[in-house]
Amino acid sequence: MPNAKHAQRLAIALFAALALVACSKENTEASAADPGHASGEHGSSSSAGLPKGHIAKGEELAKAKGQATGQSCIDCHGAEGNAPIDDTYPKLGGQYGDYLAHALQAYRSGDRQHALMTPQAAALSDQDISDLAAYFGSRPSQLRDLHGVHE
Repeated sequence: MPNAKHAQRLAIALFAALALVACSKENTEASAADPGHASGEHGSSSSAGLPKGHIAKGEELAKAKGQATGQSCIDCHGAEGNAPIDDTYPKLGGQYGDYLAHALQAYRSGDRQHALMTPQAAALSDQDISDLAAYFGSRPSQLRDLHGVHE
């Protein structure tokens, strides 16, 4: 049971981090149209130091079952990253590609721990991470801007 409690706390912390990122004043529709720097679009390089991401390849990877857990990205986060199977799992659709890339790199290195994400990310190459970030970053966003939300 202590591991389940720890995993739940980590999931809550991840959700809180994603909520903070969503607090930007940018229009979420404009953000969804721009998969972020990790995609390599606009002649920019990834702040995560990754190669150019390919949306179509990222979609294939998102549907592929990982050897470590037998799960795919879409099994837990939904087909476009907007329908997580659990409220504590983040919505990925429309999130900044660089943010997603950095998160996957942190899971892969062990700097960030989660019972499912750490072993899944451990098997990803830099190109895989870039492709997944480009795919989920290009999906329609259901992220909410918390600006103006009152307690």
